[in-house]
Amino acid sequence: MPATDFALPASPARVAVYIDFDNVVISRYDQVHREPGRSRSDVWRNDNARDHIADADSTDPIAVRLAEAMVDVGAILDYASSFGTVAIARAYADWSVPANAAYRKQLVDRAVDLTQLFSVSGTKNGADIRLAVDAVEDLLHYANLTHVVIVGGDSDYIALAQRSKQLGRFVVGVGVTGSTSQALKSSCDVFSQYDDLPGVSPLPTRQPAARATAKKAEQAPAAKKTTKKAAKKAAPTEEELRLQEATNLLVRALRNADSDDEWLYGGGVKSQMQRMDSSFREKSLGFRSFKDFLESHSDIAETDTEGGHVRVRLRTDR
Repeated sequence: MPATDFALPASPARVAVYIDFDNVVISRYDQVHREPGRSRSDVWRNDNARDHIADADSTDPIAVRLAEAMVDVGAILDYASSFGTVAIARAYADWSVPANAAYRKQLVDRAVDLTQLFSVSGTKNGADIRLAVDAVEDLLHYANLTHVVIVGGDSDYIALAQRSKQLGRFVVGVGVTGSTSQALKSSCDVFSQYDDLPGVSPLPTRQPAARATAKKAEQAPAAKKTTKKAAKKAAPTEEELRLQEATNLLVRALRNADSDDEWLYGGGVKSQMQRMDSSFREKSLGFRSFKDFLESHSDIAETDTEGGHVRVRLRTDR
């Protein structure tokens, strides 16, 4: 995991992130929906999920299943930014496929370059080769890149991980549980399961179809009764929404620190928050200093100013 104190080195770390998007989306779908005894990718292929768009409210059952298995791109990039400034972020996939197209806005909003890969053999789009070629070219081109983050569990990335280490880079791997090569894990300096990344929702609890349908029917009358009450509640103001976003950002930054309840320097935490969201400014939220911002979140974080430095850690009861 990344360093716990977020102290900036003499030369700030610069991170390159490469995402085999097809690999991650398919692996996550299979992980969420795979039944015992079925092999990897069976579910994705049998459902023909690539031709559907994720929608939790759809009448299309495959669209609902895709929504249940949505990949949290933000959690991946937040984790990558805990190692340093993300200088390069690329995602490789066939973006004409509906299941992938649903992620385009999410990726573009996080400044991820979308590399288009059309299928050349009917089933494989060559993402692993293109990703590896681009990564090595970047490492040879940009000497200031210090970290390489490979998102995808394909064993074809073993050579890329090894070559990156030979070129003096710190290699971080991210893959979905149950679909990652053990050899790839061993080839990385650090490897994290996607499920363990801060902010990633736990796997949904499966329910038999008949039972789930019955439960929905029971909940329907109650839902109608609460609709009017919910409508009476005032919508949050823009300032409240921005403060809530900043609060969530603080929690994510502290969780990414993986500090085992150790104190973190406030300046380092603020730097991490700005790497995760460059728009964060405590003054725009009405606080005179970052210390004031932290102290206003005493229900989330403990602060300590002994010795003249502001230190912070996530509350142990959270």
